[in-house]
Amino acid sequence: MSGIAYTVALCTHNHADRLERTLGDLPRIRAPKASWELLVVDNASQDGTPELLARNAWPEGWNVRVVREEKLGVAHARNRAIIQAQGEYLVFMDDDETPDPDWLCAFERLILQHSPDAFGGRISVAFEDLRPGWLTDELLGFLGQLHWGDEIKLLSDPATKLYTGNFGFRKTICDTIGNFDVTLGRRGHDNYGGEDVDFYRRILQAGFNVWWTPEAVIHHRIQAAKLNRSYFLDLHYKQGRMEAIRRRGQGSRIPPAYFYGQLLRAIAAVWALYREQGRNVTLRKEMNVAYFLGLMIGWTFGPKPSDG
Repeated sequence: MSGIAYTVALCTHNHADRLERTLGDLPRIRAPKASWELLVVDNASQDGTPELLARNAWPEGWNVRVVREEKLGVAHARNRAIIQAQGEYLVFMDDDETPDPDWLCAFERLILQHSPDAFGGRISVAFEDLRPGWLTDELLGFLGQLHWGDEIKLLSDPATKLYTGNFGFRKTICDTIGNFDVTLGRRGHDNYGGEDVDFYRRILQAGFNVWWTPEAVIHHRIQAAKLNRSYFLDLHYKQGRMEAIRRRGQGSRIPPAYFYGQLLRAIAAVWALYREQGRNVTLRKEMNVAYFLGLMIGWTFGPKPSDG
């Protein structure tokens, strides 16, 4: 046994500019009482990421390992973290996030009090640029914002999904549910997702206990590239595609007939709102159109999901 209680895993791909800020913020976190390590997974980066990691001055006394995963895709990177982690618990964060100083200690308190199989914490959105007027509060969840309440509690509803930007679990649960599905998740510049939601659903289906703590706060820093309408449309299209792959499973590639009605109603809703109030207020409904398009295309042409 390694004697390490917690592995904090940070997966990164070609984000040297974002990663540099993250590495600069990380030393502000307070160390937990139990032993821990930082595991950085470089997912086939071809920018300055390897050089940045090689020259970074890690805080004195920190146990840091850097590994490289050549198979492109965030699911591959997360699975490499599962294989390499020496901690009993594995805690994920992203390369464009800044944890609160008490972040890891808050998770440790939850672990000591409730012995969870999996857990998640609050993700807030931190804008690095001026927030555009069309970016309403209802859209912040699509930028990673997550807040399931101000009380520590058990989660049992698949709709209360957790994101790997602030998520952890006991490593041994993978012996039961498997690792992240490599047919899901981002690959390079492809704005796919869903691998974390699929993983969370499998945890619940297996009967493991999942806890929420609002005390473990992490801040998702938003870059200018995300502050445009096309980002949200692309994200929703690909969410629909990933959802279709999950729901269809090994079944027929012919989409259910009611999908067509949903798509037509979504298009009609956009047109009606546009005529009444103009395009500045139509984005959320345009996202519904993109989602249903992704759902139909994913159902028809998406790959068959792996077994885990």
